Amino acid sequence: MKSEKIALVTGAAQGIGAAVAELLAQNGITVAAMDVQPQGLHSLAAQWPGRIYAYPGDVRSSTSVNGIVEVVEQELGPIAMLVNTAGILRLGAVCDYSDADWEATFGVNTQGVFYVSRAVAKRMRERAVGSIVTVASNAAFVPRQQMAAYAASKAASSHFTKCLGLELAPYGIRCNVVAPGSTDTAMQRQLWTSDHDAQRVIEGSLSSYRTGIPLQRIASAQDIAKAVFFLLGDAANHITMHELCVDGGATLGV
Repeated sequence: MKSEKIALVTGAAQGIGAAVAELLAQNGITVAAMDVQPQGLHSLAAQWPGRIYAYPGDVRSSTSVNGIVEVVEQELGPIAMLVNTAGILRLGAVCDYSDADWEATFGVNTQGVFYVSRAVAKRMRERAVGSIVTVASNAAFVPRQQMAAYAASKAASSHFTKCLGLELAPYGIRCNVVAPGSTDTAMQRQLWTSDHDAQRVIEGSLSSYRTGIPLQRIASAQDIAKAVFFLLGDAANHITMHELCVDGGATLGV
């Protein structure tokens, strides 16, 4: 069924991606939800019949990405919004980090952003309309122990998105970045080992060179989705190549 406003959201099976997809659906936008986890996608789509559609696929494969983008445009209509949310986190000290973990991290967090953005941007450029938001991380701003691969991959995807924004600006297409801090998702909870870990994140740690969160709370996925929604929409129609940090002040405005 064709619709006037179509959004493609990657990493939509859970966490921030699912929150973004739901917020878009709530606001009358038809969502093509893409993720490597089909069960989560189909569950989400079942909650939003006629508004969210499941497109299982792997952002690490340009063949898969190109095929899904083609099918989405045939089945739903031209993609006017893209949200790059798919991401993974594999912790480890640099000296002990494996090739496989490094390649997987960049495969999803950086190459995936490139493959999906390229496939969608080509079509947006032809129509001279569209908006792209990449969800990066505030870890791209400051060094973090055990997170070198994640932080570097997010910094790369962030700067890539800004460069893309410069190339697409003459066509009226905006490209922006949302950089979340600690957010209550499955990715965040994989770092926790006790019920007290959330409070430890809020308080910070001098030994690991981490500030706490001045606003004294961990973000919800919906907090991040609202920032994405703002940058996608007309309220931000003169904002491009911008990085909006949503971390409760954890990076002290860096």
